[in-house]
Amino acid sequence: MATVMERLQDIVADKLGVEKGDVVLDASFTDDLNADSLDLVELIMAFEEEFSTPDNAVEITDDDAEGITTVEKAIVFLQSNGVKDE
Repeated sequence: MATVMERLQDIVADKLGVEKGDVVLDASFTDDLNADSLDLVELIMAFEEEFSTPDNAVEITDDDAEGITTVEKAIVFLQSNGVKDE
């Protein structure tokens, strides 16, 4: 059973080419993990794909995406939109 955090760590590590251990709650996608604007768009799309289910489509608007600046904020957003640990 993978937690939301573990799944998110896998995505971020894969997309940004960072170590999974660097993907910690207070890590900023841009400041700490060196994501550029294209990386951020790809992360948002990957989050939507990974965390959507037939019963719960996760959609992240541009306004929502602007607020997802850290790993913790991403997890809080996903959980507030019905995503649970597997």
